[in-house]
Amino acid sequence: MNDMNRFSGGHPFRRPFERVSPDQRRSLGEDVPASASPPVAETPPAAPQGEARFASPPDVPPASTRPPAPPGGFGAGSPPPGFGAGHAVPPPPVAEPAPAEPAFPQPEARAADPYEGRPTAVPAPPSFDAEPAEQPAAEARYRPIDPPAPPGGYDAEPPRPVARQPEPEAERVPEPAPAVDQSHDDEAEEAPETRSSTAHRAIGEVLQIAGSSSRALLDPKRLAECAQEADPSVQLAGLVGSQIKVRVGQIWLLASVRTQTLDRATGEIIAEIDFLGEGQEEKLTGRIRNFTRGITHYPVPGAEVFAATNADLAQVYASDGRSNIQIGKVFPTKDIRAGLYIDAMLGKHFALLGSTGTGKSTSAALILHRIVESAPEGHIMMIDPHGEYSAAFRGTGQILDVGNLKVPYWLMNFEEHCEVFVTNEGTDRQADMDILAKCLLKARAKNRMAEQMSRLTVDSPIPYLLSDLTTAIQDEMGKLDKATNTAPFLRVKTKIEEIKADPRYQFMFSGMLVADTMSEVIQRLFRMPSNGKPISIIDVSGVPSEITSTVVAMLSRMVFDFAIWGRDEKTRPILLVCEEAHRYVPNEKNADKSSVGRILSRIAKEGRKYGISLGLITQRPSDLAEGVLSQCGTILSMRLNNERDQDFVKAAMPEGARGFLDTIPALRNRECIVCGEGTAIPMRVTFDDLEERKRPASEDPSFSELWNESGGEEEAVERIVTRWRAQHR
Repeated sequence: MNDMNRFSGGHPFRRPFERVSPDQRRSLGEDVPASASPPVAETPPAAPQGEARFASPPDVPPASTRPPAPPGGFGAGSPPPGFGAGHAVPPPPVAEPAPAEPAFPQPEARAADPYEGRPTAVPAPPSFDAEPAEQPAAEARYRPIDPPAPPGGYDAEPPRPVARQPEPEAERVPEPAPAVDQSHDDEAEEAPETRSSTAHRAIGEVLQIAGSSSRALLDPKRLAECAQEADPSVQLAGLVGSQIKVRVGQIWLLASVRTQTLDRATGEIIAEIDFLGEGQEEKLTGRIRNFTRGITHYPVPGAEVFAATNADLAQVYASDGRSNIQIGKVFPTKDIRAGLYIDAMLGKHFALLGSTGTGKSTSAALILHRIVESAPEGHIMMIDPHGEYSAAFRGTGQILDVGNLKVPYWLMNFEEHCEVFVTNEGTDRQADMDILAKCLLKARAKNRMAEQMSRLTVDSPIPYLLSDLTTAIQDEMGKLDKATNTAPFLRVKTKIEEIKADPRYQFMFSGMLVADTMSEVIQRLFRMPSNGKPISIIDVSGVPSEITSTVVAMLSRMVFDFAIWGRDEKTRPILLVCEEAHRYVPNEKNADKSSVGRILSRIAKEGRKYGISLGLITQRPSDLAEGVLSQCGTILSMRLNNERDQDFVKAAMPEGARGFLDTIPALRNRECIVCGEGTAIPMRVTFDDLEERKRPASEDPSFSELWNESGGEEEAVERIVTRWRAQHR
């Protein structure tokens, strides 16, 4: 075959096929004047019938000895001798090419033809001895070129050419095998980048703007592409509870998806979104930075919606420098830490909600441990109604129960005295309260401290003896000018003597507690100083149920009164945590008019003015007083199974967190939705694992294991009976 590979850019003799008359033939050595070449713009006439001239010679000399192209090109004049007749071509004379003239002239321009681009059939191999058949001039000019002459010349019988492949260009200029393999390798290597770059493509557009809640039109195909991303945040783009972002100029708006609805007419997804905040756009990376809550620039309908990436959420949830505690990881990321701002969370109260078995107690212990670690000189008092937190804070807190609580009875105010000593209801209750008020004031006045006070009331925490109180009641009963009979006096006096003799009340009504130990009690309860144990656990599980609410009310009121009367001193904030808060602050339906509900409600409304923080933990938020929960600036909601509880929490949550709240029934154990002042934006958090020694004693027993063990039951029963009878652990 001819050596065509030696010529870069194609064969020098390759020209469009044309026919010439016998008198127009020429040899390679003939010089054709430039004027003989046809004009460039003129369309060549139809060639007369004659011999066909091939565009490729049988052999071509090397580039160094190849003669220069004639001025008129190889297509003008007579063909070289032997072309079309099978004769050998004599070697042309060697001549130096002109330096200013190109070795290979450009093909001549021709007028446009309507047959341009028309597909033509592969021609049959020509007969080298016979005259070609007549054919129309237009088709002759656009007939594909014949294959080059064989190396042995045209006298020999050439082999029948193979039919052309469907892609002739790939045959003429084949791609080298290594280059093809390398291109496939490059595609394989760039696949992750290509996939990650899809996050920069819009997934929809804004459909409607209506304040904080708007609607967006999402593309299902783009959501399916995002689901294949390696970025866990992009994988959930557009789903309920996920975050998306909208560009407004140089500002990114962050929003959460609340609901999804399929538009069957268009196949698009209509999503309701809640705007959370905004941040500036980094010019190099396009990420969100300097994120702040609230919206100042709203988008217009038609604005593009993008998926929020892991890098975006890292900037959004990153701490802004304020003191914070880290409690877990932001869902669905694996490396973004979830933090709570201590000052914002404690300054405006917080509530931890969750059904039984969701890990609520362990999560509460985790939060308190993080606070204690970050503030070792803090002052925290926790009301523990089940005694489960004692095991979690033995090393970092003071454990107080009925054995060592030692809270004097005279620290109660008049309302709390009435809850303990006045049991009668109806019209007689007021008479009993009047008797107790008069006699209590006389008993307090007998103390020497009262002589130094200019103003003494029934609420003044002045020590007195229970015997002085009963004596005063006896004296009032014996007076002849009393307005009532002796029945009210006897009821109050009898109740006081019963409580004084009951060993269950010795932690509070013991005769040894008559001394003035108010300062020592406050220091022990409020951890002042903390001495490395900034939290006190008040275990009220051993307190008689008749006065449990009164004890909690007295402890809570002492916190509030201490803050009020200490306003002239340096502020020492106190955190009061109430487990099973629905028992102490019930709603109006379950209210029993106890003093504990009133004092906790007052702390929730006014406590932050005096440096008091309230933490509520409950499994039944619907039974909690609505006014108290609405005062909690930060809400941590774990899974809630009751629909009434879910609706109650949604009503208390801020507007921007509604999309997250829809996922509350689907939360796993140790997961929660955090929203409010303690976090930048609402987030779904997976709590960290807590060490075994720091966990409360609230784990569910393993029935399958414990019911397959035996031994030691008799001794255990004897020990339990002993403690049961002694009413002491």
